[in-house]
Amino acid sequence: MLFNSLAFIFLFLPVTVAVYFALNRHRLTVAAKAWLVAASLFFYSYWDVAYLPLMLTSILFNFAVGAALSGGLAAGRLNSAAARKLVLTFAIAANLGLLGFFKYADFFLGNVNVALGADFALLHIVLPLGISFFTFTQIAYLVDAHAGTVKENDYLNYSLFVTFFPHLLAGPILHHREMMPQFDSLRAKALNYKNLSVGLYLFFIGFFKKVALADTFATWANAGFGAAHSLTLIEAWTASLSYTLQLYFDFSGYTDMALGAALMLNIRLPINFNSPYRASSIQDFWRRWHITLSRFLRDYLYIPLGGNRSGSLRTYGNLMATFVLGGLWHGPAWTFVAWGTLHGAALVAHRMWSQMGLRMHRVLAWFVTFNFINLTWVFFRAKNWDQAVDMLQAMAGMNGVVLPEWLGRFLYALAPHGVRFGHPLAQINGDLTTLPMIAAGLGLALFAANSNALAHSFKPGRRTLVFTIALAIGGFMAMTSVTEFLYYNF
Repeated sequence: MLFNSLAFIFLFLPVTVAVYFALNRHRLTVAAKAWLVAASLFFYSYWDVAYLPLMLTSILFNFAVGAALSGGLAAGRLNSAAARKLVLTFAIAANLGLLGFFKYADFFLGNVNVALGADFALLHIVLPLGISFFTFTQIAYLVDAHAGTVKENDYLNYSLFVTFFPHLLAGPILHHREMMPQFDSLRAKALNYKNLSVGLYLFFIGFFKKVALADTFATWANAGFGAAHSLTLIEAWTASLSYTLQLYFDFSGYTDMALGAALMLNIRLPINFNSPYRASSIQDFWRRWHITLSRFLRDYLYIPLGGNRSGSLRTYGNLMATFVLGGLWHGPAWTFVAWGTLHGAALVAHRMWSQMGLRMHRVLAWFVTFNFINLTWVFFRAKNWDQAVDMLQAMAGMNGVVLPEWLGRFLYALAPHGVRFGHPLAQINGDLTTLPMIAAGLGLALFAANSNALAHSFKPGRRTLVFTIALAIGGFMAMTSVTEFLYYNF
């Protein structure tokens, strides 16, 4: 089920919230938790019930292992550190093996076919929604259970932690210790009208971002990448910027809707998005973009590899390994590996630059950072390597330049140099609104108060109510179809 669907907004969400608080009001707290688990499983199964057994099996397996690890100091065979580490290693391998089978089997087979000239049949497995997120969430739990920082002996609690519907399909990636105390809090079991108001406010901010902004930019981005081989300079940059803004408003919109839906249930999910296009360095960008994924990669990959504890060369290698694997996590394609490699290399370059004591003016630093991000998103969006190369060549002007026809009267001298005059956005289906929309989107991303600040400064009143209703109406009027969120594919 999609957050931006009418079924979710007018049926699933209000019914789930109402029943949850009704059960708690009658002190049926266990039934209330069970209701949230059942609702979350229905939310997941709405897409394809065939993958529900997979999720339930994953939850049961990881709960059993986590219980053994967290109670291992007094559990006979798991009393030794070696046995506990062996169990943890096996469990992590099992989780990654499951993820690898569904997400990377065809990628592996395809590359074997190319490398060896073989003809293995591809499996064409449909990727279960959310598998990357609930797998990482559970791996984090197992590592924390092994470290003794969390302990969960209640299967219902653990199921709620994993399946809680606001985060289930595209994050944030959660820690048990930041979530379960909230569900067990007595104050969280009573309907809180302030949380309900702020939650609705956040939800419709995200809804507007997704439906009115991200889906609008998607039309130009999709057309542009579909015709990357023949785009002219202005078309290529417009298409790439459209995707950069589509991804921004799509992901931040999802995050706002997830945080808003959770807050209606008195649950505060961790902030996962904090105006990343304002970043003045690549390090700053990763402190703002997909914050919980950055935290996971740091705590469970970069630091275990050695972090920055073993000298500069080892640190650079750890950064590269972390981001190459982070790129591959996003998708089974060499374009994602290239994207991760470029970001890893940029972080190494930033670290070297900082160690040499060099500085750059903040505006120039932002300009370099933003354009690097925009260029590398090309690899993130492209369906294959050829499409990425075509788009970058077009952005370099290798397919020529088309300027508006009316400029031909003034700039006709440029015609012998490969400049043509006509419709400068024809191949991406652009119109008079395209460039103003991109300018407005950049303005919002760079200068407007973000959702975290708006939620923090929320004040109930007529103006806030009118603003929220306007966002909702604007979103519904802009919605021509129900489109998936981009991170559902990862």
